[in-house]
Amino acid sequence: MASEFWLGSALQGLVALGSLLWAELVRDGRHALAHAFPRLMPKHHLHHKIFRRDLTVIDADLYRQSQWHHDVPESVAMLLAGLLLCGTLWLIAPTYSLASGLGVLYSLSFLVGGMSRGQGIAMETDLTHQPGAFTDIPGLWWVNRSYHWRHHFDDPNAYFSGTFTLLDRLMGTSLSLKGKTVAVTGASGSLGRALLQQLLQQGCKVIPLSRGSQPISLPMDGGSQQLEPHRWQIGQENELTPLLQTVDILILNHGVNVHGGRSADAIEQSFQVNTFSSWRLLELFLATVTSNPDIACKEVWVNTSEAEVLPAISPLYELSKRALGDLVTLRRLEAPCIIRKLILGPFRSQLNPIGVMSADWVARQIIAQAKRDFRNIIVTINPLTYLIFPLKETLVSGYFRLFSHAPKPSITPTPDPPQPIKST
Repeated sequence: MASEFWLGSALQGLVALGSLLWAELVRDGRHALAHAFPRLMPKHHLHHKIFRRDLTVIDADLYRQSQWHHDVPESVAMLLAGLLLCGTLWLIAPTYSLASGLGVLYSLSFLVGGMSRGQGIAMETDLTHQPGAFTDIPGLWWVNRSYHWRHHFDDPNAYFSGTFTLLDRLMGTSLSLKGKTVAVTGASGSLGRALLQQLLQQGCKVIPLSRGSQPISLPMDGGSQQLEPHRWQIGQENELTPLLQTVDILILNHGVNVHGGRSADAIEQSFQVNTFSSWRLLELFLATVTSNPDIACKEVWVNTSEAEVLPAISPLYELSKRALGDLVTLRRLEAPCIIRKLILGPFRSQLNPIGVMSADWVARQIIAQAKRDFRNIIVTINPLTYLIFPLKETLVSGYFRLFSHAPKPSITPTPDPPQPIKST
């Protein structure tokens, strides 16, 4: 009897949580459809028109109108979907219909809030539209202010989710690459060229960073496109500071593999290239994150490789990449913008001519996972990596959080001064 009680309680809880998720999926789906088919919500543009870039409201009257044309219709759709779920469960599993009522109450709270703001009874905006300096990077599973800001001022055809990020992750709209300026180190290598090609296809402006001066040729639309690399040298990362100010996404992809070497020179080269050079560039880039738009839109992608957790038949490559991976894990704890790790298995390149994956395929997977907001992008044929790496990352991150001290807050942008709300 006790086991049946606990099982029934667990199922009731799952139904209640499922009703909340169902309400949010309906809300976000309607939002996405409103952008694809404007006739579904003909005055949805008001919702985008009323906010300045600092999320202060431009006009009080337009703000109230937007509630009736945006928030209220979405809430009604959520409410009707919740009632439909409740009714369906009443017919097929009446025991769980009451639990699904949580989604109805949740939807009602949104409807009451929207109507109150539409009537002018409540002028306070909802949490994702609050003005002021951002205190967090874009949320992973929950929509916060910096996440939703991007829907208004980065790309209105992405970032549709309102509370949970699930729909964006399923649709691949958690990150819009269109119009982004992306710098890629190791651009002349196999993966570097493949990433440049994929980023160009996504509508990015790319900046190849290479230690060589040879033009980089990319196959594009049946022909080829020549890119002139921006030259830089290991140990001279500071010279890239002015360039990094203009970059939205920095991809740290350069590396060296001394294979079986273990001399003092091999140790020096491995750590200087694979660890400290990437670390210096990471810190230089993070120093450029000084405003709300920077927190919302800037990112770093770091190729630490599968060698961070598994043997690569190259001890110094493993040691240097593992050190970089741990430093990135430590830095993530207070990073002022999103940092993604690229955990890549063996692909064919000059560093690894016997790799079993193609660089083009790996690059496509990286872009696809980034657009679904994977913060740890794993691309490999080894199933163990998908089990070992998340466990390792969780344990190491927890250890660092417990036994290291946080520096002064790094996310301290100065927002534009609040503007007065005017009535028409």
